[in-house]
Amino acid sequence: MADASLDGLDLAALLCSRVCHDMINPVGAIINGLEVLDGDPDAEMQSIALDLVRKSAAAASAKLQFCRLAYGAAGSAAAMIDLVEAANVARGLFSDNRTKLDWTTEPVLMPKNKVKLILNLCVVGAAALPRGGLVAVSTDAAVDRIVVAAEGRNANLSVQSQDHLAGKGDIAAVDSRAIQAHYTGLLAKAAAMRLDVVQADARVTIVALPIARPMIVETAA
Repeated sequence: MADASLDGLDLAALLCSRVCHDMINPVGAIINGLEVLDGDPDAEMQSIALDLVRKSAAAASAKLQFCRLAYGAAGSAAAMIDLVEAANVARGLFSDNRTKLDWTTEPVLMPKNKVKLILNLCVVGAAALPRGGLVAVSTDAAVDRIVVAAEGRNANLSVQSQDHLAGKGDIAAVDSRAIQAHYTGLLAKAAAMRLDVVQADARVTIVALPIARPMIVETAA
């Protein structure tokens, strides 16, 4: 299928839907907790409700900070972003999740689109782990390589998602679920990177390299 992308308005609408979907659970939990605080005088229930509000507010804040950097317009088109900041944002997103994050990138400044690419690859990797697991992120500045590996039981990245990462997905079939892979493919293109996917056993490895560079994949130890 030919390389294609969504109309700008459709892309914006689907990304907004994605963000809203991610925010519904923590915001809903905050509302539920506040209702209990307002209507149930039992001390134990008050304590449980307050704990729910605290945790849900923290989760909502982490999601918003992640979305701001991963989907938003942080700085100018040529902005450089510290990978330490990106790591902190990503760890916040994964802090209360059955999928854990191992971020071992170098503490360097990186072009905005490449940082956004890494963050979005983290989400793609997590989505490939239906039973949870580990998403590992690493970089190699010497060869301008980014590796995001998702490891866990039944790890799998659909053919549709792989096509979108390669910029060859069917745009007519893009919905609020497929938009993540489609948008990540657009970021790779904007960063002049290509995404190669290798699936083996319980591991999905996505390697981002400059378009002109041959593929290099490290096998697990």
